[in-house]
Amino acid sequence: MSTLNAFLISSLAGMSTLLGGIVIFFKIKDNKINKFITFCLSFSIAIMIGISISDLIPSSLYTVLFNFPKPLAWLIILLALLIGGITVFIINHLINSKQDSLYKLGILSMIALIIHNFPEGIATFMGSVQDESLGLKLSLAIMMHNIPEGISIAVPIYYATGSKKKALLPTFLSGLAEPLGALLAFIFLKNYITDTMISITLLFVAGIMITLSIEEMLPKATSYKENKYIYLGLFIGFLFLVFNLFIW
Repeated sequence: MSTLNAFLISSLAGMSTLLGGIVIFFKIKDNKINKFITFCLSFSIAIMIGISISDLIPSSLYTVLFNFPKPLAWLIILLALLIGGITVFIINHLINSKQDSLYKLGILSMIALIIHNFPEGIATFMGSVQDESLGLKLSLAIMMHNIPEGISIAVPIYYATGSKKKALLPTFLSGLAEPLGALLAFIFLKNYITDTMISITLLFVAGIMITLSIEEMLPKATSYKENKYIYLGLFIGFLFLVFNLFIW
């Protein structure tokens, strides 16, 4: 496949994040807003933890364990996950504490997904250059989980600020990380990127996503006291992941 087509495929996968942001244009009645936010946060929790457990961690474990002696490999794996978790607390501390907690959730999600999308862009680009069908398969699989990831950014920021522009801009920036990863892979990193480097980065991302979901999103979702919508969001998110795994 040509370099241009490979870049376009990576861009399409990344920009699908904006499709998730479309939900902020839904007309939600005032008495249903808390239910909607609870559902979206819970859905995002299922997606983030599910992707980490079913995709990022298993695929990365194999690569790291294959390339390092076992004691060192497990140390690298645990450190990558731990540093990812600590990063959430550091970023949360750096974000202005006066900001609405929903706003902080959206920004934390954006940062986590930018770091997540960057190596995905590299993988999609390199896969597309080598094999067109592989690139398209990777792109479609990434699109399927980028859409709900867009929800996890746009919904909290929109309901914290009331601004569609402020909600969609971070969503766009998160998606932009994917074609940016592809571009840098082509210009600078083509000869230096290794599967091991990408795997360690994805373990770091998994640590961020799991910590963000448990320490930040779940408490916020439960604070609305709409337990039925927590269970519904988690269940629908789980079904979405099962469907995604079954298809791809």
